[in-house]
Amino acid sequence: MSTSLTPDEQKRDGEAAEGAAAEGGPVRWKARQWILLFIFSGAIMLDGLENSMIAVAIPEIQAAFGVSAATAQWVPGAYILAFGAFLLLGGRCADLFGRKRVFVIGMAVFAVISLLGAFADDALLIIVTRFVKGVAAGFTAPAAMSLLATTFREGPERNKAFGIFNVFEASGYSSGLLIGGLLAAVNWRSTFVLPAVVAVLLMLGALKYLPKDPPRTERARLDIGGALTLLLGMLLLVFTVVSAPEVGLGSWRSIGGFALSAVLLVSFVLIERKVADPLIRLGIFRDRNIVAANVSSFLLYGGAMAFQFVLALYLQNLNGWEPWHMSFVLLPAGLMVVVIGPKLGDLMERFGVNKVLVVGLVSFIPCYLLLLRIGPEPALWTVLVPVSVIWGFGFALSLAALMVSGTNGVSDEEQGLAAGLLNSSLQVGGAFGLAVVTAVIVPAVQLGDLYPGVWVILGFAVLTLAAQGLRKKTP
Repeated sequence: MSTSLTPDEQKRDGEAAEGAAAEGGPVRWKARQWILLFIFSGAIMLDGLENSMIAVAIPEIQAAFGVSAATAQWVPGAYILAFGAFLLLGGRCADLFGRKRVFVIGMAVFAVISLLGAFADDALLIIVTRFVKGVAAGFTAPAAMSLLATTFREGPERNKAFGIFNVFEASGYSSGLLIGGLLAAVNWRSTFVLPAVVAVLLMLGALKYLPKDPPRTERARLDIGGALTLLLGMLLLVFTVVSAPEVGLGSWRSIGGFALSAVLLVSFVLIERKVADPLIRLGIFRDRNIVAANVSSFLLYGGAMAFQFVLALYLQNLNGWEPWHMSFVLLPAGLMVVVIGPKLGDLMERFGVNKVLVVGLVSFIPCYLLLLRIGPEPALWTVLVPVSVIWGFGFALSLAALMVSGTNGVSDEEQGLAAGLLNSSLQVGGAFGLAVVTAVIVPAVQLGDLYPGVWVILGFAVLTLAAQGLRKKTP
């Protein structure tokens, strides 16, 4: 017997939760609402798990196939390239063709390709499977996020949901480092099997519990010209950013890649302004709060990914730590997200989304200043643990608040687009931050090489905070 949430039941449950919040009481959900939230959050957890587990398994994959480091870097890079490029298209397809449909199909593709990767006997095939999985995730991630935004009403209910969503995202990445290290020690192929199992469970859960996609009164039409220029432009942009650390930001290849991707994306905008049924309604960018949320997301993840890269170089390259050892340094950050995440809904309701966001963004400044105190030997209790705690505190507050800010005021028909925009900003921003800090700290063979990178990360934190000035002034 199906226990799917029908639209009428979904509406009644939302009204009940909203009523409880309006009366000053806590938001309370029924069991099936929690199940839905776990399905949506599981999708973003899977992405974090996928990225961190493969990062730990790369040395074993490289040894198994005898490939160079330049080739091995495309094992994680292919996924990032496809994921970042397809997010906008994936989010809009969820709006046009049904969020449940896109989510289920994407999870099915992800699971099948993961299993194929586990049996691959060639490094190129591994890279291809990672690219296809990135494409699938480019559809499932914005579908999951837009499903959350349309299932839980704007206000206390959605704020609480995004706080828990954030817990899953952080725990997926941090636990993946440890799980990946343990699995890779047994057999690197098992790091492909586990994500397939998780994807199957999420797909089955979606089939059982998600309500049917609402019928459309008009036939969905995909703007082919816009889709092609957007996809090519995003592919080239992400490829250029991801490969910049290898060839240099100032190289002709990077400059040409940025220029050509800009031409393609401008062409996309021109097409969207003329077609009757645009892929993306450009008017969404008139909302200053959405623009501010996306700019801040870009800069926040740029600093965050650069921070983790510098920390990895310091602990692993300069001090000989194993990747899973580093996961214990980041464990306090993950615990901060787990502890604060479920309370974020109440915090945002009490103090407002903007204040919670600003407090989170401000905390990155002392965090990165403290990172400047790293020395020849890792100071665990006076530097690394405090940095991890403050970083986790800032990340817990900032990311959830940005998700709320970037989806509030958006109609249900465009929640997939809003989710795609936010996820694209995060992914491209993370790759950009990594490229910039790599250009600054090369060759990173001694401690002194890392300090300029920390100053760059600090600059990202300051700019992220300054980007809040783009927000629409409210009384």
